Amino acid sequence: MKDNRILIFDTTLRDGEQCPGASMNLREKLEVARQLARLKVDIIEAGFPVISDGDFESVQTIAREIKGPVICGLARCVGKDIDAAGNALKPAGKRGRIHVFLATSKIHREFKLGKAQHEIIRLAVDGVKRAKSFVNDVEFSPEDGSRTEPDFLVEVCKAVVAAGATTVNVPDTVGWAVPDQYGALIKHLYESVPEFQNGKAIISVHCHNDLGLAVANSLSAVRNGARQVECTVNGIGERAGNAALEEISMAIKTRPDFFQGMSIGVDTREIVKSSRLVSRMSGLVVQRSKAIVGENAFAHSSGIHQDGILKKRETYEIMDPREVGWLQTELPLTKHSGRAALSVRLKHLGFKMNEQEVQGIFARFKEIGDKKKFVYDDDLTALVEGQITEVPEVWSLDYLSVTSGSQSIPTATVRLRRTAVKDAEPITDASIGDGPVDAALKAIDRITETRGKLMDYALRAVSEGKDALGEVTIKANFGDGELVTGKGTSTDVIEASARAYLNAVNRFLGNGHAPRKKRPQP
Repeated sequence: MKDNRILIFDTTLRDGEQCPGASMNLREKLEVARQLARLKVDIIEAGFPVISDGDFESVQTIAREIKGPVICGLARCVGKDIDAAGNALKPAGKRGRIHVFLATSKIHREFKLGKAQHEIIRLAVDGVKRAKSFVNDVEFSPEDGSRTEPDFLVEVCKAVVAAGATTVNVPDTVGWAVPDQYGALIKHLYESVPEFQNGKAIISVHCHNDLGLAVANSLSAVRNGARQVECTVNGIGERAGNAALEEISMAIKTRPDFFQGMSIGVDTREIVKSSRLVSRMSGLVVQRSKAIVGENAFAHSSGIHQDGILKKRETYEIMDPREVGWLQTELPLTKHSGRAALSVRLKHLGFKMNEQEVQGIFARFKEIGDKKKFVYDDDLTALVEGQITEVPEVWSLDYLSVTSGSQSIPTATVRLRRTAVKDAEPITDASIGDGPVDAALKAIDRITETRGKLMDYALRAVSEGKDALGEVTIKANFGDGELVTGKGTSTDVIEASARAYLNAVNRFLGNGHAPRKKRPQP
């Protein structure tokens, strides 16, 4: 195989964002895209432009503002899809890629599409040719490729490559594959299509984790001829998720003896920062034992392990934590630090903020600085990300007071201001609940005339110390079946909870939903 460079195709902003409750607004997507560029992924799949005006705008904005990686838009083999992707990607110029897909497996042909093999090939070829009229870089995916008959898959690959596809991606769409079998399929395709051998086109893989084998299948494919891996930060994605970018990258980098001559262009020192940003932007918490990026990934509690680490790190660590971005804590700021110092630190952390945004963050920084001795980089990141995740405010928190105790009924008094109405008087209401958080959320429901059912609640300390900033992420259902994510931060966990829930309420109302006619009873 002539080229042993493995391209990293990141689909966090497309497939990863399809996770229920993980949707991101434009600003959140743009910050993730900027971090992916710093991570030096080769391709960013920015979205599915035809799906909504929001997705179209996201792809177009990322194509215009992000420099370095190839910017990709997804499209079915349908004219309107391809046209939307082509138009959204125009600002990327020669760095634009259209990724078209069409199901090819027998079960999809018979029960979803109702089409014969020759019709599938015709539609695939037409889709590639239409995409080729917009960009030179066209990728084709035979959806459910791992369950497609191998010989028919060869026919499809030959046809789309002849039509102009430069990448053929073989998805394990439902996570059905196992490493030996999937690797054998990729090897069969590589050996059967001359263009894969002479470098005119490459094989890509896109594996799902339904059996927990996404990374193993991807690496098996790489060993058998694949030269692009589609993956997501933290492995987020539909159902059980996708192959994890950090695991793919570090497996290839850590085991050069096994992946002989293969290399990646990822700046692995940006992995932890990318993981944390995606976790906060998506609202999906990283499990503590997650490989590479989990909090326990480099923790050693066993006395034998600790003794070995002290004598020689390599006895129990196959990677240096610093290689992936751990142990890179900067000196903290204090409440006496000025706006200039804050602005410099924000730029160092990679955030692109205008003067008005810095001023808003500075106000929150001073507020936090009055409550705790040091403001760490993680605190600043949480403040910035809290501002990024803000939506147009319908309601803002003006006042919160709670009473609670083992011998008293938890009660919350909340005062909200209707931001959208000029000179509106604040509205105050109170409610009781099972606890102070429940009481505060019910009071917010009474004022905003909404009724959200809390489906998930997560609280984490952003930084170290007893005065650590608390970050709350919630997911709520307001009656339409869709999960709405809300985020809030404060040194007071009750306040952080109220801010997170109010953030979700504002997202819900900002999407055009009217409040309920009747207020819920306490």
